[in-house]
Amino acid sequence: MAESNNAPTISVLSEGCVSDILSNTSPRDACRAASISKGFNLAADSDAVWDRFLPPDHREVIARAVSPVVFDSKKQLYHRLSESYILLDRGYLGFKLDIESGGKCYMLGARDLSIAWGNDTRYWEWGHATGSRFAEVGILRNVWWLDIHGQIASVMLSRKTTYVAYLVYRITRDSWGLSEPGKTIVSFGGVRNETSNVCLQQPQPRNDGWMEIELGEFYCDDGDEGEVEMVFQEHHRYKGGLIVEGIELRPK
Repeated sequence: MAESNNAPTISVLSEGCVSDILSNTSPRDACRAASISKGFNLAADSDAVWDRFLPPDHREVIARAVSPVVFDSKKQLYHRLSESYILLDRGYLGFKLDIESGGKCYMLGARDLSIAWGNDTRYWEWGHATGSRFAEVGILRNVWWLDIHGQIASVMLSRKTTYVAYLVYRITRDSWGLSEPGKTIVSFGGVRNETSNVCLQQPQPRNDGWMEIELGEFYCDDGDEGEVEMVFQEHHRYKGGLIVEGIELRPK
C-alpha cells in the first residue's frame, strides 16, 4: 500500500499546544526548537514557555535588585539572569540562574560572611578588587585563625536540587602561609559533611578570573527548611595574601 501524503505532522499543532510541549523541556531544547519553523519560533520565544523556566518567585527576587533589571520578554529576562550575577539587597548578595537547568545560584559576598577577626584592621582590610562583582572584598593581611563562615536560608534555593558550595578567592603574589591544609564543613538538615586536607593553593580556575575550592554539597528537597552553613577553617600557622570574594552555591 502506498504511503499517504496526508499523514499529520507536528507542524499542524497550534502555537499554544507547541508552547505547552516546549515548556516541559529545557531552555536549550526550546532554543533549538525555534529553528524548526516559523510556528515553532513563535512558540519557543513566547512568555508562556520561558515563564515556566524561570523560578516561581523570580518577580520577588528581581524586585530586590540594587539596579533595575530591564527586559522586554521572559526569554530575555532568563538570559539576562543566566549571563551574570545581579546584586540584591545591600549589594552583598549575588543572584543568577544556571543557564542549563534554570536552578538558582547565589554568591554571598565577603561582607555577607562571618570572618574571624574580619573587623580588626590588624588582620583584615576591606577594599575593591578588579574584576569583583562586589564593591568590597576581604583582604587578609596577617592572621593565624582563618575561619570563614557563610549561611543562607534554604527557602531561597531551588527544590529537588543538589547544590555544591565553593569558596571564591584569589592569592596575591606576596602571599605566605597558605600551603597548610584546611578543613571544610557544609551542614544542612541535620547532615554535616566535613573534609580535611583542603589546600587554598590547589584551587580550580574559574572563567571570571577568580579561583575556587569546593566546600561540600547538600541536597535541597521539597519541604526542607532551615539554614545551610558553609565553613572554611585553617588554624595551623600565620598566613596572609588571601583575597576573599565570597561563597558561591550552584546546582551540581
